[in-house]
Amino acid sequence: MELNRRTLGKLAVATGATAAAGTGVGYTVSRSADAATTWKTTGTAVAALAGFDNQMKAFMQARGVTGGQLAVTYKGRLVLARGYSTSTALDVQPTSLFRIASLTKSFTAAAIVKLVQDGKLDLATPVVNLLDIKPATGLTRDSRWSTITLWKLLQHLGGWDRDVSGDPTSKDATISRTLGVPMELQHADVIKYMAGQKLDFTPGTKVAYSNFGYLLAGRVIEKVSGLSYENYVQQKLLTPLGIKRMAQGWSVAKHTGEVPYESQYSGPTVLDMTGKTVPSPYGTFSLRIHDANGGWIASAPDLVRWAKLFDAPGSIFNSTSLSRFWSKPSTGVNPDGWYYGLGWQVRPVTGGTGRNTWHTGSLPGTSTIIVRTNTGLSWAALFNRRDDPSGKSYGDIDAALWTAANGVRTWPTTDLFPKYF
Repeated sequence: MELNRRTLGKLAVATGATAAAGTGVGYTVSRSADAATTWKTTGTAVAALAGFDNQMKAFMQARGVTGGQLAVTYKGRLVLARGYSTSTALDVQPTSLFRIASLTKSFTAAAIVKLVQDGKLDLATPVVNLLDIKPATGLTRDSRWSTITLWKLLQHLGGWDRDVSGDPTSKDATISRTLGVPMELQHADVIKYMAGQKLDFTPGTKVAYSNFGYLLAGRVIEKVSGLSYENYVQQKLLTPLGIKRMAQGWSVAKHTGEVPYESQYSGPTVLDMTGKTVPSPYGTFSLRIHDANGGWIASAPDLVRWAKLFDAPGSIFNSTSLSRFWSKPSTGVNPDGWYYGLGWQVRPVTGGTGRNTWHTGSLPGTSTIIVRTNTGLSWAALFNRRDDPSGKSYGDIDAALWTAANGVRTWPTTDLFPKYF
């Protein structure tokens, strides 16, 4: 769920961070970028949109990525849905499932906004009024916790800076030792540990991307709704849109139709106390802990159908709720105008109307991006790795897909949504 800001053309893209070096055994095969590859596509080819296929192929083959997926919408119509593979052992369909990492945050923010719209929450409510934020024995909670509202959680203004104190959702062993609890951790363990740590800055004074803030938002959803985080999102947000494939991912086991994940790295497991070395995508992090900040699995068509929800008021969100997603934070608007709204990064379009919105995601074995443009275009691209020996940036997919979109001369009038939903 790493998010490092870098400006690329029209968007600021978040890309992955480094993992502990090593060699994985079992689970998956790590492929080098220069390995011999075969190119396989699934889904309906669309001649007018061949530029998207070409960009995906070039991107994947340059990095040795074996599995990718892309969906594109235009004016609310699904015009392209494709699966891509560079391995004869892998059959990626347009409906295959991928871990989506931090694209999850748009679903968590939407669940909070839905509870607000239904009169069950107020974004100005401090999180300590909703959850039991109690530190371990002998430690004291920072008094500034009382100023951390839901607004601040969702806009990364909560007071935690992983560049200062580290990301608590990646400190499983430290939390286990400090609290004397076994791994795999529970959400309550992470919260208890953080309740006894000093905040890195006064809430509301700066933006610092925080997975922990969204972990807390997930627990608020559960407390207020009386449902599990997964069930609330499925019942209130996904089912009304006809999205039935999405689910919470598992740290090791795979759902039916889910792709395998690949990485050149390995590390110690956080799923038990053995300390055994495992491939990075399969146990160096706990998807259970990351449920609300990075835990969903989905297909690219699922994601662009989700993106369509934000185009206009409808049965799920009214106009007031939609405006909340694009609200500017009290601080943290970048010099070129983009900022983090509620679960989306937002760039107002200069000299025009509307905005471009996007999010990216990164986990060991996963790299993802979703984009909504002010011109009625959306796309989602998913890959089954985020690192390889080539050292090439995975954030380059942003510029590549903009190039493909800008090269389209005539957009198809067909709609593939009925085929997949």
